[in-house]
Amino acid sequence: MIAPIIVAFFIFIVGGFGIINSKNIVKTIISLNIAQTALILIFVLSAREMGSSIPIVGIADTSMVDPVPQALIITAIVIGASTTALALMMSITIFHYYGTLEWEKIFDKG
Repeated sequence: MIAPIIVAFFIFIVGGFGIINSKNIVKTIISLNIAQTALILIFVLSAREMGSSIPIVGIADTSMVDPVPQALIITAIVIGASTTALALMMSITIFHYYGTLEWEKIFDKG
């Protein structure tokens, strides 16, 4: 039961490691998405209740899971997708201006 949360923390660490060590802007954006997905997974795993049913097809005898964390996660996914699209568009603009997507070359030209 605790193993999925440990795996999600490991995925978050991999995403954070990628953010810190990537030398390319697109790799940084991908690493940021990996870390965000791991945080969403951690949140969903921590909000679950064993033996509970979902609110849509809930059985009257059992307890139901709170739908608020699920709604927040859907919002986080939409915001993450739009932020990723914006970051990728900004990386295209950076590529057209500097001719590269490498962090070091961009800061040397600055």
